[in-house]
Amino acid sequence: MNKFFITVLGMFLVFSACKTPEARRPVKTTSGSYIDASVAMNKKIIAADEKDILAIIEKDTSREYLSSEQGFWYFFNNQIPSETEQADFGDIVEYEYDIKDLNGNIIYTKEELGTQEYHMDKEELISGLREGLKLMKEGETATFLLPSHKAFGYYGDLKRIGANMPIITTVTILNIEQIN
Repeated sequence: MNKFFITVLGMFLVFSACKTPEARRPVKTTSGSYIDASVAMNKKIIAADEKDILAIIEKDTSREYLSSEQGFWYFFNNQIPSETEQADFGDIVEYEYDIKDLNGNIIYTKEELGTQEYHMDKEELISGLREGLKLMKEGETATFLLPSHKAFGYYGDLKRIGANMPIITTVTILNIEQIN
């Protein structure tokens, strides 16, 4: 009887040890409603920025505004029709620019900002300006109307540019140093 009992106990232990592991369930689940609310708020901000920018474009019939694939609008103040090349990845672009609000009030002058040097796509720069520089050639001047998400976004620049503030920037490329 003792052998039988040990055999049954051994078989029980073997079969109970072969149980597959069960997945652990989360203690607390969230619905993602914060993300949904954030997306809805960002869509409203983008729509308001676009509405304001399109109102400016509609009033200004003296210029030909272009819409970029990246989500901003621009026009050339001075366009060079020559075959000079635009800046490419890694090229060094020397430029100057100013920043205004949508009412045309100056936030930063060219003198305050000074001459800037930017290594194309290798340094941090607001996305609207980074993409705008790619559209220009040496010696050209262009004005970009940037919605807030293409400018300084949610935080602004923590100085004079507020949160979710669309801007107008006029940029002149002084020199493009081709690296390749």
